[in-house]
Amino acid sequence: MSINRVIISGNLTRDPELRSTASGMPVLGFGVAVNDRRKNQQTGEWEDYPNFIDCTMFGARAESLSRYLTKGTKVSIEGKLRWSQWERDGQKRSKIEVIVDELEFMSSRNDGNNYGGGNYSTPAAAPAPVVNASSSVYDEDIPF
Repeated sequence: MSINRVIISGNLTRDPELRSTASGMPVLGFGVAVNDRRKNQQTGEWEDYPNFIDCTMFGARAESLSRYLTKGTKVSIEGKLRWSQWERDGQKRSKIEVIVDELEFMSSRNDGNNYGGGNYSTPAAAPAPVVNASSSVYDEDIPF
């Protein structure tokens, strides 16, 4: 058995790009910067080092969210890792990206954005209620 789940929170590094597959399925691509704290060996001070994560979301949710996401938006993302490989100019290239299943806005309502916060895992026309992670919904999944 293997598990492929990832949860990250950070800020969007660029405005998302909405495109469609040949069959018409919406695909939203964006980047998230996630900081890692490390101790600088020369100064002894703790410093933030950014990790830049490519993210992709598919379907109606992707199309709905494209209207609310902008560069700098703070989000929390849950999804799975996907590795892909291709060749460009005779050189093999590869990357790991997050395929987004759930996205939650982490910015406050008063920061000037117009999305109002909340969980946007469903289209904005009919938003799903936000599930509190501390609720008993997850109790049955815990093996101890």
